[in-house]
Amino acid sequence: MHRISLCLLITILLAACGLPSATSTTPATTPTTEASPTSSRPPTPTRDPRLPTLPPRITPGPTATPFPIEAGWWDGAVCYEIFVRSFYDSDGDGNGDINGIIEKLDYLNDGDPTTTRDLGVNCIWLMPVAEAASYHGYDTIDYYTVEKDYGTNDDFKRLVAAAEQRGIKIIIDLVLNHTSTQHPWFQEALRDPASPYRDWYLWSAIDPGYRGPFGNNVVWHKSPIRDEYYYGVFWGGMPDLNFRNPAVTAEARNIARFWVEEMGVAGFRLDAIKHLIEYYTLQEDTVETFEWLRDFRRFLARELPGTFTVGEVFNGNPRTLAPYYPDQLDYYFEFEVAKQIVGAANTGLARLFMQAVQDAYTKLPYQRWAPFLTNHDQNRVMSTLGNDFGKAKLAALALLTIPGLPFIYYGEEIGMMGVKPDERIRTPMQWTKEEMGGFTAGYPWQLPQLDYPTKNVMLQDEDPDSLLNAYRQLIHLHINTPALAIGDFIPLQANGDDIAAYIRRSGDDIALVIINFDAVPTEPFTLSLSASDLPAGTYQLVSIYGTPPAPAAPLTISNGAFTDYRPFTEIPAQTGYILKLER
Repeated sequence: MHRISLCLLITILLAACGLPSATSTTPATTPTTEASPTSSRPPTPTRDPRLPTLPPRITPGPTATPFPIEAGWWDGAVCYEIFVRSFYDSDGDGNGDINGIIEKLDYLNDGDPTTTRDLGVNCIWLMPVAEAASYHGYDTIDYYTVEKDYGTNDDFKRLVAAAEQRGIKIIIDLVLNHTSTQHPWFQEALRDPASPYRDWYLWSAIDPGYRGPFGNNVVWHKSPIRDEYYYGVFWGGMPDLNFRNPAVTAEARNIARFWVEEMGVAGFRLDAIKHLIEYYTLQEDTVETFEWLRDFRRFLARELPGTFTVGEVFNGNPRTLAPYYPDQLDYYFEFEVAKQIVGAANTGLARLFMQAVQDAYTKLPYQRWAPFLTNHDQNRVMSTLGNDFGKAKLAALALLTIPGLPFIYYGEEIGMMGVKPDERIRTPMQWTKEEMGGFTAGYPWQLPQLDYPTKNVMLQDEDPDSLLNAYRQLIHLHINTPALAIGDFIPLQANGDDIAAYIRRSGDDIALVIINFDAVPTEPFTLSLSASDLPAGTYQLVSIYGTPPAPAAPLTISNGAFTDYRPFTEIPAQTGYILKLER
């Protein structure tokens, strides 16, 4: 009894010392004022009146019925992430631009399904293209104008039209969590406390003094004008918007409508969504954020139907992503799968990779997650893999044969290197062995990696065994093979830690994927399957990727199962195959 009373007293004292995280107006989603029974609602303790006050936590809305995702271009798609400033410079000013992407579209997809000299992607994700204060574009100053270094709004419309002719959809980064301090909204709010834009941001008369969600010391930043503080979870140059203000939500909708209806984009990658709405020291994955995303997705479905969305929930895995399903965004990046693909290629061990894919497949809605290797915030995969082309090919094979919508970071297909700082993982694309990698006729905004004379598109294009040509083959197979594009995932039991083996099936289209991640040939191995809905029969296995040491043995499936199947005597080091099952 005394122990219970002591714990209760400690809890009350800790709550009374809690500090808030933001100011607020009426919540944009008009939630109830009752606290969620599953959330930790801080009480309203006696505190310094200069600190901002938030309304009570809201009750989560209904989540039982997912919104319908009809068949669309995203089925079987492969997306290619481009940092515009680093892709191709068309005018010699040292910055990549929109017209440069247009010039290189045939490299990405030439629009002819009978050719395989193009990369074959049918979706491009452009990192921020709106006018911004910094080179990276994530601190917006004008949501309705293309960054002047990249071109004009008309240039962008030409890109969308040229891409559409080749069967490519364009999605863009939609950066809603924050703006730049140079944005006119923030500048007016900073100068005039009576401005209508004042409540578009988060203010406090004193520094509440708590740390950010990823251990950063400062999230409340001193105003340069008066004795007050504003909230910016990433840094002082990017103040967070206040999405409890209905006017901010209305503007976010206007921005989305502009880019879909006026500029022609097919959808959005939503940046940093887990930080959209804070609740005191809870600065990520809040109930208020889930409600806002739910409401935003309903808006898109109602007024901009067919608009695709993929969200960034940094380090997302089935556990942390679960609250974002089933009725918020369409897809989310799956960071755990990405980590384990690279880990398997690096260590030669397949178990954690197989477990990560199986977890995502069984715990997340079918196909509604996006695997990748690395992105613009991480050291490039080729640097992580020690510049080992064999490992890079295995990572590509794994990425493009598992479920989900795969994303490829520009330059991964040729093995571009790069480690932080961020500018060095976003260096210019290496097109040729010529000066500056053929990226620009001028002086580039950032020097290319030192290996560009020996690692570039021109040289790998001529080599049938190059990483580039492996990516080309795998992307075309993914898009044109229903089993790989949208098929079920059926993991097999392999008696070896280095072997990943799984079947993908869509109707009568069935493919077996076997990967030896290890740096040595496999020992004699077998594959087994205890249960499935695979049709009974004896199948011949025909390789559609890779050249096995001998024809694969026939596979007999009975009652959806088989035991101790040995397709080959061994698999060479760092080798994988895709085999079609044909009766």
